[in-house]
Amino acid sequence: MKPVHKLSFLAAALLFASGAMAFEPFKVADIRVEGIQRTEAGTVFSYLPIKVGEELTQDKASEAIKALYATGFFKDVRLETQDNVLIVLVEERPAIAQVEFTGMKEFSADDIKNSLKQLGVADGRILDRALLDKAEQELKRQYYNRGLYAAEVHARLSPLERNRTAVTFEVSEGEVSKIRAINIVGAQAYAEKELLKQFVLTTPGMMTWYNKNDQYSKQKLSGDLENLRSFYLNRGHLLFNIDSTQVSITPDKKDIYITLNISEGPKFSVSDFRFSGDLPVDEAELKTLVTLKPGDPFSRERLNESVKKLGDRFSNDGYAFANINAAPEIDKEKNLVAFNFLVDPGRRVSVRRINIAGNTKSKDEVIRREMRQMEGATYSAEQINRSRERVERLSFFKDVGIETPPVPDAPDQVDINVNVTEQASGNILLGAGFSSTDGVVLSGSVTQNNLFGTGNRLALQINSGSLNTVYSLSYTNPYYTVDGVSLGYDIYRRDVDYTEIDSVEDYQTSTIGAGIRLGVPLSEYDTVNFGASLEQYSLTLDPAISYGTTLNDFVSEYGDTTQSLRLDIGWARDSRDSFMYPTKGMFRKFTAEWGTPVGDLQYYKLAYQHQWLKPLSNNFTLMLNGEIGYGNGVNGKPMPFFRNFYAGGIGSVRGYDTGTLAPKDSVTGNSVGGSKRIVGNAELLFPFPGAGNDRSLRLSAFLDAGAAFNDFDVDELRYSVGMAVTWYSPMGPIKLSLAKPLRAKEDDELQEFQFQLGTVF
Repeated sequence: MKPVHKLSFLAAALLFASGAMAFEPFKVADIRVEGIQRTEAGTVFSYLPIKVGEELTQDKASEAIKALYATGFFKDVRLETQDNVLIVLVEERPAIAQVEFTGMKEFSADDIKNSLKQLGVADGRILDRALLDKAEQELKRQYYNRGLYAAEVHARLSPLERNRTAVTFEVSEGEVSKIRAINIVGAQAYAEKELLKQFVLTTPGMMTWYNKNDQYSKQKLSGDLENLRSFYLNRGHLLFNIDSTQVSITPDKKDIYITLNISEGPKFSVSDFRFSGDLPVDEAELKTLVTLKPGDPFSRERLNESVKKLGDRFSNDGYAFANINAAPEIDKEKNLVAFNFLVDPGRRVSVRRINIAGNTKSKDEVIRREMRQMEGATYSAEQINRSRERVERLSFFKDVGIETPPVPDAPDQVDINVNVTEQASGNILLGAGFSSTDGVVLSGSVTQNNLFGTGNRLALQINSGSLNTVYSLSYTNPYYTVDGVSLGYDIYRRDVDYTEIDSVEDYQTSTIGAGIRLGVPLSEYDTVNFGASLEQYSLTLDPAISYGTTLNDFVSEYGDTTQSLRLDIGWARDSRDSFMYPTKGMFRKFTAEWGTPVGDLQYYKLAYQHQWLKPLSNNFTLMLNGEIGYGNGVNGKPMPFFRNFYAGGIGSVRGYDTGTLAPKDSVTGNSVGGSKRIVGNAELLFPFPGAGNDRSLRLSAFLDAGAAFNDFDVDELRYSVGMAVTWYSPMGPIKLSLAKPLRAKEDDELQEFQFQLGTVF
């Protein structure tokens, strides 16, 4: 029997260093693995650098031991040889059988397990004490981010059969640490109270239970420091500096104190500005773009705005990568600063290709025809931004992103990559519609705004609400011509049962009509619309009811059935940044409706709407809306009462029942509408708390005013204030409002809560 030669990892390392031989090299006749419990023998063989039939030397033996140790599967590896057989003896590291938590309430166990799995601590993984230490620190970090600085985490090991171990993280969460004070040392020009208004972090208050802003966060503090720096720099303190920041916590880990040491520095004024470098645009024009003028207090915000305007101006001429650096020249003795705008326009570039991606339903043509930046044309930031706005306004896409990567090996060219995310473009109301006016809609309507991905609109409406029964078919081609002239057709029947509204005269009407529409774009923002409709109108009165003068006069003049040819013309200018989720821009619309002498009804109606949106910050938008209307009969004919103006309801003055803010019949006291209308709305729009950047859900605070009249009387105006929610949900558009009517009279029909909803497919 030949002797057994043994070689451990340590021995192999020592022998390798000294060059001594533990055994004579030999040809391996066989390889045997001993000591494995979970690891497959094939796994060991795959890591061994020696195979059967090869010669085993000291170097290869040392290399084999190192390779097996490097796997991390084993805590001890030994090699033995006997009768030209290589014996590999291993002692496996224990495996993690399960990971559990005790005392953890702040986090979901599944979420933490997924986090620790990224560190290598998970069921079935090899136990590594170093990784467990990292896992403890990671879990503590998660608690610190939640303001739980007293949290303690310890990993406990419980050996199990088959060389396995259960890992239990024992957690003591402790109490949430709160910010007790924020002190600013060195503030002289401004009161500390005013400076702290720039901070998100604050001491405990009325809403901190919800927003958690009384809990320390390094990220929030960084943002607050930048807000403080902007506050000073925008008020002329060019040399402002935050000297130090100290965050301390009390020994019991309950209270946090933040102290800032600042140097305000004096206020600086702008003495002059000039341009240097290669100026591809006339300098006189560039000067008009600089909003920071000589004599003004220095403002970093206005300086950045000037640089951006200059960059946009250059990019509109094709200089997409212009570099503009505003170099300050500071006079500390006079507290003056001059700026030298160093301009490097770079190469003038053109657009090689427009690539469209993400449009799984819409055809490329639907997007391309909205692009104002053309392929082969000079790059223009203005045209690219307008292209994005037009694609967003289609309302077919949830997100629209545009990138302009340079073309490889072509420094004077870029591509435009348009990436869109499709969203539902159709509406269906099938027994799921409800409004505060109609009640439950028993049938429904189907609308597809992007028919077969062509951008054409088809609407079929068959609604049978308690008030309105509508059957209509409408089709619109927004690009009937390549120039953007739209063409549309309408066929409809509308039956209205006013007996369902207590505050309006009890009568029924039926209107059958057909019409054609034409829209002609005058410019990028202006469109003129033309329309013609033939209508037959039937009025049904109940003989058992005594009607007021309005209905009786109409029947006396026209009878119970009339025919009319109605012509419409309108102008609209829309510069809003989005159709569904606008945050800036204006919308103006003028419409004129004429009942021609060809028919029985001869009248005219004029209406104008002006809407203005101004972003007050990244999250808040102010919307002002005004509407006026005027109508009258012609050729001695009276104004048809069913063409009158009404006000009140979720679309005009919220808090009042729909259509009730209008003149009433002198006999019945029910609303019959008026020949004039005024509506005004002021609304502050902001994101719904917790919705993040989801633009489809918005809150608003509003002030409404308005009414309909025959003779304008300011005393007839009604007002309301309240809150509203608008949500373009998966079920469809949902609008809710809770309003408090102001200056309401005893006979007003109030409806403080109003809503509408539908279903989207």
